Amino acid sequence: MEARCRVPPRTTSLGPLLRGYRHAAGMTLEELAERAGVSARAIGDMERGRSRGPQARTMEALADALALEGADRAALLVAARAGRRRPKDPAPGLCDLPPDIPDFVGRDKERAWLARAGDSPGGPRVAIVSGGPGLGKSALAVHAAWQVAERYGDGRFFIDLRGLDAEPVAPHQALSRLLKALGIREKEIPADTDERRALYGRLMRDRRVLVVLDNAVGEAQLRPLLPGPGRSTVWVTSRRALTGIEHAARLPLGPLPAAAATSMLGTIISSHSVIINTPHDSIAGGRDDDGAATDDTTDDTAHGTTDDTALREIADRCGHLPLALRIAANRLLSRPSWSPRDLADRLAAEDLRLDRLTAGDLHIQSAFTLSYAQLTPELKLLFRRLALVPGPDFGSALGAVLTGLPEPRTEQLTDELVELGLLVPTTGDRVAFHDLIRLYASKRLHDEESPEDTRAAGTRMNDWLLATARAAGQWFEPDEPHDPTPHGPDAPGASAQHGDGEPSDASSAAATPPTGLHSQQAAREWLEDEGHNWFAAFRAASQEGRHTTVVAVAEAMHWFSDWWIFWGHWPEVFARSHAAAHALGDTRTEAVHLNYLAWSLQVCLGDAAGSEIRALEAERLARQAGDRAQQAWALLYAAHAAAALQRPEDALAYGERAAELFREAGDKEGHPQALLGTAHDLTTLRRPHEALDRLRHVLALVTDPASAPAPHIADYAVANTLRAIGTTHAGLGDWAQAVTAYRQALETGPRVGVPNLRALILHGLARALYQQREYAQARPALAEARDLFHASGNAAKAAEAEAELSDWGPPDRHDG
Repeated sequence: MEARCRVPPRTTSLGPLLRGYRHAAGMTLEELAERAGVSARAIGDMERGRSRGPQARTMEALADALALEGADRAALLVAARAGRRRPKDPAPGLCDLPPDIPDFVGRDKERAWLARAGDSPGGPRVAIVSGGPGLGKSALAVHAAWQVAERYGDGRFFIDLRGLDAEPVAPHQALSRLLKALGIREKEIPADTDERRALYGRLMRDRRVLVVLDNAVGEAQLRPLLPGPGRSTVWVTSRRALTGIEHAARLPLGPLPAAAATSMLGTIISSHSVIINTPHDSIAGGRDDDGAATDDTTDDTAHGTTDDTALREIADRCGHLPLALRIAANRLLSRPSWSPRDLADRLAAEDLRLDRLTAGDLHIQSAFTLSYAQLTPELKLLFRRLALVPGPDFGSALGAVLTGLPEPRTEQLTDELVELGLLVPTTGDRVAFHDLIRLYASKRLHDEESPEDTRAAGTRMNDWLLATARAAGQWFEPDEPHDPTPHGPDAPGASAQHGDGEPSDASSAAATPPTGLHSQQAAREWLEDEGHNWFAAFRAASQEGRHTTVVAVAEAMHWFSDWWIFWGHWPEVFARSHAAAHALGDTRTEAVHLNYLAWSLQVCLGDAAGSEIRALEAERLARQAGDRAQQAWALLYAAHAAAALQRPEDALAYGERAAELFREAGDKEGHPQALLGTAHDLTTLRRPHEALDRLRHVLALVTDPASAPAPHIADYAVANTLRAIGTTHAGLGDWAQAVTAYRQALETGPRVGVPNLRALILHGLARALYQQREYAQARPALAEARDLFHASGNAAKAAEAEAELSDWGPPDRHDG
């Protein structure tokens, strides 16, 4: 007969339990008495609660008469035994909590969260603490459990489920241990796992017990150990997020904040440190266990005072991981002659850091290895290869390039690494390594793959990044491409050698740009998301002397740079592309990229003098090459520099000559920009009405289909020109006309999508509204401008807007 629970009793009390089984069997008192050989009166007393501790022999007879087996039989016998003698405490020595951690530091919010978990009526009774290796999940759970131990008078149990072992603890075994801890004798524990689970659930329902299930491997192991409804609480720790467990409160654990990490180091060191009395000459000239020569100037009381700067550096080099911090503190304590500065310097070397984060049998690498050993070959490959990514984060497309696996498969594998805590999500669908785990991945790559394979993967990644950057940048060219994939003899994908003898970027199929760059917005997002990565690939190409590639990528970035002015790397991009053009011996191309460098020096670094020098040199080279458009661009950048250097007459002269050259060359993009600059110079020279006439002329040029540049550039020019009209009216005190112009500029702004330009327009609008006493509208406009300046990286203008907000006072200052 298959043993299964015949009824689902909702109590562990003997009387209701016995009555429920009798009713389920369809027996009267008299029928049960006759079959069991027990008087009907005795059975009635049990059911009414008058007899709570009948003899074991009587209960065995009743269980036989009711044909109870497995969990049902055990539940009835346990209820009877509980009535005879219910122990005040659970069985001692079984599933006890590990000792508390006396020097536990930090995690105050997390401890408070755990203390509340399972304590709210109707809330989840299961709390899951998840995160990668070394985050101190187990330590947090144990320490928090001791803090709330008094709440759980019926027991505090702990089981290490050994989720990282080759053979984790099976639910069948864990249930046996928990049932024993709850007072069930070995012979009364059901053999069937489902019956053990049912009995466990019944016993936990009416008790207030805290169960800490440490190091769970997955949902299948965990589910049988969750008791269900009742008063008990379960805390779970796992490297996996265990997203399949429903109705659970969740606490994803991350590294400690910097201040808490430094505090943890200081607390451990100060609570265990001793005064060192070793004479200096006993250690002078020796070597420590890292092979480094010891310093005979070490203070005798190396740990008597703490070097806060050194402790912060140690904490940073430990990545703020609690396990690494404890190892570092223990190592420092085990070397009395070391100061915190000594250890900070030893941990500075990235290639030795993991080896040096060792103290006795504590090794930070061991924590990572346990997770790595569980990975499939595909996951191991992806984990190792991602260490080649130079930037702080990445997406699954880059993983596909590095591994050669299909992107959908790489996306699945990336999710699995996140689930295991070996990668952490950042923004959108991008992920990142923890610093120490990145070092571990690099070590695995070095130890498990040949230099040739590693180099090939890195080359494939860089080629793909550069090819995709070019494809993305082309979306911002004046003639927006229908097919943004680069073409031509020097484009990624060409099979021949480039003119400078460098190999093609597309040495593999992986250099093909992604099909996801289907719009200018998608291209912009890719360029910004992968900025650190494609820039590192660009820098590597420059260092390798791949001049044609460097020039081509920088050329593709030229128009996009207006959309991302405050990125911070444009001066280096264009300095490298100018050097590459010079190396190629192409005078015109050198003039082009010298112009780009002049622009970036002025706009990004505020180096007007340096910008003017480069611009005038570019003008000479362009004249030599016979390129009027580049001459005009050079003079335009010289005009901007002269204006910044407070030489408006020179700026106007440069600008008007640039405008004429642009007109002669038929350059629809440069011509309105030059005129726009001269309007600014006229305003500076106190000729505002002439400036307004010129601005209206610019507006007519960029809105007339016959003279307008590409639509996305025309939109930018319209918004910028209307902003300049608003600013000129504001200078004349024509506040109403200024407001009108600024608002017209805002209508065009959304099509442009440049946060800094919108911020400049809003800033002007806010000031004009303030002058018109429209305070209720002025303040929100200024606040939005400040936020957009911050978002675009324009810190100086953000600070300026913030200062004005403070000067304007609270929102209700002007009421009445």
